[in-house]
Amino acid sequence: MIHAILAALVLGIFVGYLIFLVDPDTGKAVASYLELVSTLFLRLIKMIIAPLVFSTLVVGITHVGESNQIGRIFIKTMTWFIAASLVSLLLGLLMVNILRPGDALNIPIPDAHAATGLKTSALSLQNFVEHLVPRSIIEAMANNEILQIVVFSVFFGVAIASLGDKGKLIVQGIDELAHVMLIVTGYVMTFAPLAVFAAVAATVAKQGLWVLLVFAKFMGGFYLSLLLLWGLLALGGFLVLGPRVLRLLGMMRGPILLAFSTASSEAAYPKTLEALEQFGVPNRIASFVLPMGYSFNLDGSMMYCTFASLFIAQAYGVVLPLGTQLTMLLILMLTSKGMAGVPRASLVVIAATLNQFAIPEAGLLLIMGIDQFLDMGRSATNVVGNSIATAVVSRWEGALGEERPAGADDAFLDEPAAA
Repeated sequence: MIHAILAALVLGIFVGYLIFLVDPDTGKAVASYLELVSTLFLRLIKMIIAPLVFSTLVVGITHVGESNQIGRIFIKTMTWFIAASLVSLLLGLLMVNILRPGDALNIPIPDAHAATGLKTSALSLQNFVEHLVPRSIIEAMANNEILQIVVFSVFFGVAIASLGDKGKLIVQGIDELAHVMLIVTGYVMTFAPLAVFAAVAATVAKQGLWVLLVFAKFMGGFYLSLLLLWGLLALGGFLVLGPRVLRLLGMMRGPILLAFSTASSEAAYPKTLEALEQFGVPNRIASFVLPMGYSFNLDGSMMYCTFASLFIAQAYGVVLPLGTQLTMLLILMLTSKGMAGVPRASLVVIAATLNQFAIPEAGLLLIMGIDQFLDMGRSATNVVGNSIATAVVSRWEGALGEERPAGADDAFLDEPAAA
């Protein structure tokens, strides 16, 4: 699968550029048809996310045992998430100040009053808290609100666990649902190479490769920062997991590549969960930590927020003292936690931040044309951060086991934890 996705990625760039060279206007028309294929694939992924998260998380919670163990895992998880978030935001701030990609920008700067069309009202603290708890679990599943599904699943799983032997039949049924959803995932993933080809070809056919050259310094600086972030996350993982962190990253090649080529962390969720369990992470921990990571631990997206915000300030010549930049970092630390479920989430968070620091919001127009290419790196980094976080929490719990063979049939049948 990995080799097929790589081949599709390269072929997509080649075919997309050929279409763009023939006629840019024709390229846009062809791209609209190619996007149908990638859109269909992402819709298939979203189709399985809600039942997969619900079933694996509920079964995982019932296997954890007592509620105080759930609280302990939650505290350890949030400790890592907060630390990783601070590292991501600080690294973005540091790198953009060192590289200064926005200085002497030799491209037309958008009008300061130009509209971006992004809604920033959804990023207030009040709205985030209100959004935390679903009005209806059916609505939450229909909209793929992962954080709301997690909240409901935790209550549901704890309630079943409190039933004791009476709840075993329900757990068995949900466990079988999890197995079915993994089989469905396998069917969906057979279309991944085709979706990757279509997504990449459509993007290049519309934009061409010149847009990458114009923003080469910005994109190069951002991807260099992402590589450094990977290194820091791996170092943090090494301090807890030892040399096994390298094996973990090796096993994550498929999910990372899928997230990169589709520019979607969600697309990689099922395979990430499967790879973590093959690595030795019990399902009761993987199914609890990983969904939370999709709301609280988007490391690549958080680093992009500081990097892009200060890049726009540099492009407009807006000077921000260090104290102001640190204030921006703390605000982003809070607002970035509301990213899940918000369309074009990173751009929306950045737009809300720019408004608070008198930076023209229209500066987003500078990067919106290349956001697809940047989102590829962000999505891959989110997978790296969440996979390391899940393995670390498992080790802290003393539950990290030996590597399992691929396709092990007992992935959802962990023994309940000792009281």
